[in-house]
Amino acid sequence: MSDILVPTALVQHPTRFGGTEMGDCLRGVPVIEDRRLIGLTPPEGTAPQMIIPALVEPHCHLDKCHTIHRLGQVGGDLAHAIQCQWDDKTNWTEDDIRTRATKGLSDARANGCHLIRSHVDWGDGVDPPLSWSVLNDLGGDMPGLQLAALIGIGKLADADFADQIGQILARTRGVLGAFVLGHDTMQTGLRHVFATAQRHDLMLDFHVDEGLGGYNGLEAIADMALATAFERPILCGHAVSLMDRSPQDFDRIADKCTRAGITVCTLPVTNLYLQGRTSGTPDRRGITRLRELRAAGVPVVIGSDNVADAFCPLGRHDPRAALALACVTAHLDPPLGDWLRAITTDAAAALGHAPTFVDGALLSDLRSCDAAHTADLISGRTTLRPAMETLT
Repeated sequence: MSDILVPTALVQHPTRFGGTEMGDCLRGVPVIEDRRLIGLTPPEGTAPQMIIPALVEPHCHLDKCHTIHRLGQVGGDLAHAIQCQWDDKTNWTEDDIRTRATKGLSDARANGCHLIRSHVDWGDGVDPPLSWSVLNDLGGDMPGLQLAALIGIGKLADADFADQIGQILARTRGVLGAFVLGHDTMQTGLRHVFATAQRHDLMLDFHVDEGLGGYNGLEAIADMALATAFERPILCGHAVSLMDRSPQDFDRIADKCTRAGITVCTLPVTNLYLQGRTSGTPDRRGITRLRELRAAGVPVVIGSDNVADAFCPLGRHDPRAALALACVTAHLDPPLGDWLRAITTDAAAALGHAPTFVDGALLSDLRSCDAAHTADLISGRTTLRPAMETLT
């Protein structure tokens, strides 16, 4: 059997896995028992295949994707994108949602994903929107699809409304999500969000501080998590305003996030497209402080976010593409293999799943490609395929 390369960061017990160090990878001949990859013997010099766990998409919007063709020449800031996408909802029939979401899911799976969390716009009422039902049906064909209800924190400031939503999410295995961006009712809404999640045993996922400026939602979420001793996974997407915080403020917020067990999800494609807009070329980067967060002990994951909709006319459902853009915009330096956890093991944990490390993994949970090093892998220059095609 040919040699394989395994990024060391994706091996839970690298000292016991075997193989020979090769940059930020281990190289060797795979040892397989009971359809699991359990180790490496010394390399034989053949051209290696790279082996990684299946990818995780921690944040996307399957209800919105692939609508750009009917939106006209959309461009602008977050508020403009929200309005344009809202106007498009007159087109959201069952067939329309199913067709677009199926394309998004198919693309994600073709790009190596086995676990995906999609946010779903909930609307103003208690009853689930049509897209929630359609995507739940599609989830029957993909057990790894999670749905998070995306609701403005102002609506969740109503305790009865929040609890009714919580009951529905508990029945449909959903995640309680909230949009937090400088709302006057933020504290009340967060109090009800955490109480509802505790009452119904729900995970939490926030769109928070999705803009440059003095927003303080992330710290408020961390404070509430600590005050309530919340134990379920909390994922906070965007957190762009950390770019405008002083070093002292950042250290305080990051410490709270670490103690609260919060994971931050950076979403470079959409944030770079929408944030920091001026009349000309932007001179600000609409991305959170990835390197500083991770150095402070806050888990960082990376998502694709919007794909071909009012929030971003480009993008694709491919975590490797999102990671590649993050590497460029946030100056993520080699060893790049260390950042693969943001779209595999750390991302799985953020979604409440046990991380899949390469050592001991079922071959069906692994992917392979022709990459000679981790930069090749992240660049997307190679195609991911089921590892069983390589290892059996």
